[in-house]
Parts: sequence; C-alpha cells; structure tokens
Amino acid sequence: QVQLVESGGGLVQAGGSLRLSCVISGRTPSNYAMGWFRQAPGKEREFVAAIGWGESSIIYADSVKGRFTISKEPRKNTAYLQMNSLKPEDTAVYYCNADPTWGTYSRNRPGAYWGQGTQVTVSS
Repeated sequence: QVQLVESGGGLVQAGGSLRLSCVISGRTPSNYAMGWFRQAPGKEREFVAAIGWGESSIIYADSVKGRFTISKEPRKNTAYLQMNSLKPEDTAVYYCNADPTWGTYSRNRPGAYWGQGTQVTVSS
C-alpha cells in the first residue's frame, strides 16, 4: 500500500509563492515517479507537473512553465512543487500523485495513487 500526504497549501496574493510538499510512504517509495494535478471549482482535474523516480525526466503543463518547479528529495521520500508568480487562475485543490512507471505522466495522465489534496487560493 502506498500513501501520499500533501502539505503547504494556503492563501496567497497574486504574485506570491507557495511550496507544496508530498511525502510518500509504503512499499519502495523511492522507486515511484510523482506528479501534481489540480482541480479548480467546476473544472476537471488537470495535470500540472511530474518528475521521474530518477529525476532525469521532468515535464510541466504549459500554463505553469517558468513559474512552477517540481523536485524530489529521495532520502526524505518527499516531492515538492515550488510555485512562484502565482495567479488567481492557479486557485485549485492540488493533488499529489504517484506511479511505479513514468509512462502515464508522459501522456499527462495520472498514476495509481493519490493524496488527499491541499487547497491553494490566490487572491487578486
């Protein structure tokens, strides 16, 4: 069983920054690719960013390129999403996601495991 726990969401003004964290626990957590997705009210859940278990593969949604940075700290079994220059349209519940393979993220699709989500609200 794999468990994901997010933290770091909150309320921030436009132009501000937040860093989300996701701790993965369970079976061989260091061998998982990890991604972030978000869901705004009334909209479908969408891909934000993903990082391979070896950290050699990183991809971003066009809407966050140049503003968000995904990273991992394998010794802590933790992935991060550094979000800078936040905009009101970034307001959403952000979900951490993990999968044993990279392939699903290369298609901007979610993997097998989800966290509970953390709210990010950007005021104008």
